[in-house]
Amino acid sequence: MIENGPILAVHEVVRWRIIDLCQWLRKEYEITVSKQTLSRKLRAMGYRKLSARPRRHAQKAGAVEAFKETGPRHRRRSRAGLASIPPT
Repeated sequence: MIENGPILAVHEVVRWRIIDLCQWLRKEYEITVSKQTLSRKLRAMGYRKLSARPRRHAQKAGAVEAFKETGPRHRRRSRAGLASIPPT
């Protein structure tokens, strides 16, 4: 069941969460399992909890690329320019 994933029309979810699996077990097999216990068992079976990478709340989709194109440029001095500066 976990490998195949949920069927939206049947299970009313697009991906399994621990709480969804607990509810499915209760409906299907009349077994009550806590979230912590189910999480521990799934981890022992080799499954891992996945979470989305957090994003800044109000960040626009192209803001990072636009900044990279127009952002401040770092200037490097050439070796010839560095040689003409007297040591201090």
